[in-house]
Amino acid sequence: MARSFKGRSVVPGNCTAEALVSHGGFNTLASFQMAMMFGDKKVKCGDQNNPDLYKKPMKGKALCLPQTIGSTTGGMVLYTACATDNQPACLLFSMTIDSLAASGAILAANWTDAKMPVVDQLGDEFLSYVEDGMQITVAEDGTVTVE
Repeated sequence: MARSFKGRSVVPGNCTAEALVSHGGFNTLASFQMAMMFGDKKVKCGDQNNPDLYKKPMKGKALCLPQTIGSTTGGMVLYTACATDNQPACLLFSMTIDSLAASGAILAANWTDAKMPVVDQLGDEFLSYVEDGMQITVAEDGTVTVE
Protein backbone atom coordinates (compact mmCIF):
# COMPACT_ATOMS: atom_id res chain seq x y z
CA MET A 1 0.00 0.00 0.00
CA ALA A 2 1.36 3.41 -0.99
CA ARG A 3 1.81 6.10 1.62
CA SER A 4 2.57 9.78 0.99
CA PHE A 5 4.55 12.27 3.07
CA LYS A 6 4.71 16.02 2.51
CA GLY A 7 7.99 17.83 3.00
CA ARG A 8 9.65 21.04 1.92
CA SER A 9 11.08 21.04 -1.60
CA VAL A 10 14.65 22.37 -1.27
CA VAL A 11 15.64 21.41 -4.84
CA PRO A 12 12.45 20.83 -6.83
CA GLY A 13 12.24 17.90 -9.19
CA ASN A 14 10.60 14.60 -10.00
CA CYS A 15 12.10 11.15 -9.75
CA THR A 16 11.33 7.54 -8.99
CA ALA A 17 13.99 5.36 -7.37
CA GLU A 18 14.65 2.55 -4.93
CA ALA A 19 15.00 3.59 -1.29
CA LEU A 20 18.28 3.34 0.61
CA VAL A 21 17.74 4.20 4.28
CA SER A 22 20.04 5.47 7.02
CA HIS A 23 18.69 5.91 10.53
CA GLY A 24 21.87 7.65 11.69
CA GLY A 25 23.39 10.89 10.54
CA PHE A 26 24.88 10.79 7.04
CA ASN A 27 28.54 11.81 6.90
CA THR A 28 28.77 13.09 3.34
CA LEU A 29 32.57 13.17 3.11
CA ALA A 30 33.11 9.72 4.64
CA SER A 31 30.31 8.22 2.54
CA PHE A 32 31.49 9.49 -0.87
CA GLN A 33 35.26 9.79 -0.35
CA MET A 34 36.34 6.25 -1.28
CA ALA A 35 34.14 6.13 -4.36
CA MET A 36 35.47 9.45 -5.61
CA MET A 37 39.10 8.68 -4.87
CA PHE A 38 39.08 5.25 -6.49
CA GLY A 39 36.44 5.64 -9.21
CA ASP A 40 33.87 3.18 -7.85
CA LYS A 41 31.12 3.26 -10.50
CA LYS A 42 28.45 2.04 -8.03
CA VAL A 43 29.47 4.69 -5.48
CA LYS A 44 29.40 2.36 -2.49
CA CYS A 45 29.16 4.09 0.89
CA GLY A 46 32.59 4.25 2.51
CA ASP A 47 31.46 5.34 5.99
CA GLN A 48 32.20 2.38 8.26
CA ASN A 49 30.48 4.24 11.11
CA ASN A 50 27.14 3.99 9.29
CA PRO A 51 26.08 0.31 9.46
CA ASP A 52 22.84 1.04 7.55
CA LEU A 53 24.72 2.16 4.43
CA TYR A 54 28.31 0.88 4.63
CA LYS A 55 29.40 -0.75 1.35
CA LYS A 56 25.93 -0.31 -0.22
CA PRO A 57 25.72 1.42 -3.63
CA MET A 58 24.28 4.95 -3.36
CA LYS A 59 24.29 6.08 -7.00
CA GLY A 60 20.76 6.38 -8.37
CA LYS A 61 19.10 5.54 -5.04
CA ALA A 62 16.54 7.54 -3.09
CA LEU A 63 18.73 8.31 -0.10
CA CYS A 64 16.48 8.57 2.98
CA LEU A 65 18.20 10.21 5.96
CA PRO A 66 17.54 12.03 9.19
CA GLN A 67 20.26 14.64 8.56
CA THR A 68 23.85 15.05 7.42
CA ILE A 69 26.75 15.21 9.87
CA GLY A 70 30.48 15.76 9.76
CA SER A 71 32.81 17.83 7.70
CA THR A 72 32.28 21.34 6.42
CA THR A 73 33.20 19.93 3.01
CA GLY A 74 29.81 18.16 2.82
CA GLY A 75 28.25 20.63 0.40
CA MET A 76 31.22 20.52 -1.95
CA VAL A 77 31.19 16.71 -1.84
CA LEU A 78 27.52 16.66 -2.89
CA TYR A 79 28.23 19.16 -5.66
CA THR A 80 31.18 17.04 -6.87
CA ALA A 81 29.10 13.85 -6.82
CA CYS A 82 26.58 15.59 -9.07
CA ALA A 83 29.24 17.13 -11.33
CA THR A 84 30.71 13.66 -11.93
CA ASP A 85 27.31 11.96 -12.37
CA ASN A 86 27.72 9.93 -9.15
CA GLN A 87 24.78 11.34 -7.19
CA PRO A 88 21.84 9.61 -5.54
CA ALA A 89 18.53 9.95 -7.41
CA CYS A 90 17.31 12.21 -4.60
CA LEU A 91 18.01 13.19 -1.00
CA LEU A 92 15.10 12.86 1.44
CA PHE A 93 15.53 14.20 4.96
CA SER A 94 13.23 13.50 7.89
CA MET A 95 14.64 16.60 9.64
CA THR A 96 15.52 20.09 8.37
CA ILE A 97 18.44 20.04 5.94
CA ASP A 98 21.62 21.73 7.17
CA SER A 99 23.03 24.72 5.30
CA LEU A 100 26.08 22.82 3.97
CA ALA A 101 24.09 20.00 2.36
CA ALA A 102 21.55 22.51 1.04
CA SER A 103 24.26 24.67 -0.52
CA GLY A 104 25.87 21.69 -2.30
CA ALA A 105 22.54 20.46 -3.64
CA ILE A 106 21.46 23.94 -4.78
CA LEU A 107 24.82 24.63 -6.45
CA ALA A 108 24.62 21.27 -8.23
CA ALA A 109 21.09 22.02 -9.44
CA ASN A 110 22.23 25.32 -10.90
CA TRP A 111 25.77 24.58 -12.10
CA THR A 112 25.56 20.96 -13.33
CA ASP A 113 23.25 18.91 -15.51
CA ALA A 114 22.53 16.57 -12.61
CA LYS A 115 18.96 16.04 -11.50
CA MET A 116 18.83 15.37 -7.74
CA PRO A 117 15.61 16.54 -6.07
CA VAL A 118 15.98 17.31 -2.37
CA VAL A 119 13.13 17.29 0.14
CA ASP A 120 13.44 17.89 3.87
CA GLN A 121 11.11 18.09 6.88
CA LEU A 122 9.45 14.77 6.00
CA GLY A 123 9.20 13.84 9.68
CA ASP A 124 10.19 10.94 11.91
CA GLU A 125 7.21 8.93 10.70
CA PHE A 126 8.68 8.93 7.17
CA LEU A 127 11.98 7.50 8.36
CA SER A 128 10.21 4.91 10.51
CA TYR A 129 8.05 3.80 7.58
CA VAL A 130 10.49 3.62 4.66
CA GLU A 131 12.73 0.57 4.20
CA ASP A 132 15.54 -0.35 1.80
CA GLY A 133 14.20 -1.44 -1.57
CA MET A 134 10.84 0.34 -1.38
CA GLN A 135 9.84 2.38 -4.44
CA ILE A 136 10.03 6.14 -3.86
CA THR A 137 8.41 8.77 -6.06
CA VAL A 138 9.23 12.44 -5.53
CA ALA A 139 7.01 15.23 -6.87
CA GLU A 140 7.99 18.87 -7.53
CA ASP A 141 5.92 20.10 -4.58
CA GLY A 142 7.80 17.98 -2.01
CA THR A 143 5.32 15.10 -1.87
CA VAL A 144 7.13 11.79 -1.41
CA THR A 145 5.20 8.59 -2.09
CA VAL A 146 6.54 5.32 -0.68
CA GLU A 147 5.38 1.96 -2.08
